Amino acid sequence: MIQLAQKQKIYVAMSGGVDSAVVAALLVKAGYDVTGVYMKNWADNFGISARCPWEDDLEDVKKVAEHLGIPYRVYNFEKEYKERILDYFFAEYKAGRTPNPDILCNNLVKFDLFAERAFSEGATHIATGHYARREIDQGFSWEKQGKLGLYTALDSTKDQAYFLQRLSKEQLERAIFPLGNYYKSEVRALAKDFKLPNAEKKDSQGICFIGDIDVRDFIREHLQTNPGNIIDDETGLIVGKHQGLWFYTIGQRQGIGVSSASEPYFVVDKRSESNELVIAKGHDNLRLLKQEVRIGQIHAISGQFFEGQEVAVSLRYREKPLLAKIKNYVNGKGTLVSQTEKSFWAPAAGQGALLFNRENIENLSEKADKITNTQVLYKYFTESETRSGIRAVEILGGGVLVE
Repeated sequence: MIQLAQKQKIYVAMSGGVDSAVVAALLVKAGYDVTGVYMKNWADNFGISARCPWEDDLEDVKKVAEHLGIPYRVYNFEKEYKERILDYFFAEYKAGRTPNPDILCNNLVKFDLFAERAFSEGATHIATGHYARREIDQGFSWEKQGKLGLYTALDSTKDQAYFLQRLSKEQLERAIFPLGNYYKSEVRALAKDFKLPNAEKKDSQGICFIGDIDVRDFIREHLQTNPGNIIDDETGLIVGKHQGLWFYTIGQRQGIGVSSASEPYFVVDKRSESNELVIAKGHDNLRLLKQEVRIGQIHAISGQFFEGQEVAVSLRYREKPLLAKIKNYVNGKGTLVSQTEKSFWAPAAGQGALLFNRENIENLSEKADKITNTQVLYKYFTESETRSGIRAVEILGGGVLVE
């Protein structure tokens, strides 16, 4: 059964960017009752307001809402964001791990705080500008009808399923992703066709809904520096100085400050007790390759994981999945063991591990022709059979790498 527009009141998470603006425009065009919501997650006393121009983003949300003729609201989650995301972010870096705040933000802010407030105001669903897809038995016009599940997006360069890996079944049931069947270039074309005021705005590359913040500078402001030695793994010699282990992650190449006449250096270890950063030469150095990795906080979106289950795994955003098997699975913890000759590359404690259904993993190589005709593009929003199955792979859930 297709969801009827007149029965749906949808609150759209609007960041001031193009993607969420096009989401709102598509829903308005289709006849849904739409309200835009801007989430203010940062307080000025965090010391970054000059580089996080939320006032400008809010002004863009206001202009888009007025252009579309929809109401908009501002939800202030500064206190909750600090408690749920920032404190975790800094604690993880200080402990030597590599957290992904966007994964946590989606689970605990966008699809929790924002969703619950929207539902309390009468919303039936929330919508975001994520490039991802949902399958459900009573879905919207662009969705494939079937068992509830989260799926990868059409555009491999924008696919954001990695950041949605900790959504629950309940959260997914009332969240929609209208951009899942589009390429980014097509979304830009739609923005121009809708004559959106922010159609030419550049994409933000910052942390979850806060703008273009340089993570290294952000960490320095809050954790300061803690200088130590850089050690060459092969020789054991001191080859440089670092400013703090929390500025580096396993597998990092840029920003180390040590050059090599042959192969480039990569970070292979962080020794917290001695405050030493260990580096080694070569992308495929054995110190970076692991046939198995330990994982905790394993979360299933729909269904359950089990001992010996075969999955496909990505340890980074847009990383090509590796076929693996879940071993020693108990109480949300386990080991991911590679099932091929390939190894996991540069696993780092704290990273999110995205777990795919491996049965149709080959679908990730599928592509569709890019379209410039906006009338044709609108069909991909109204007809689920046009693109909904192309490059669609189910996301089973995710977990966090442990040491």
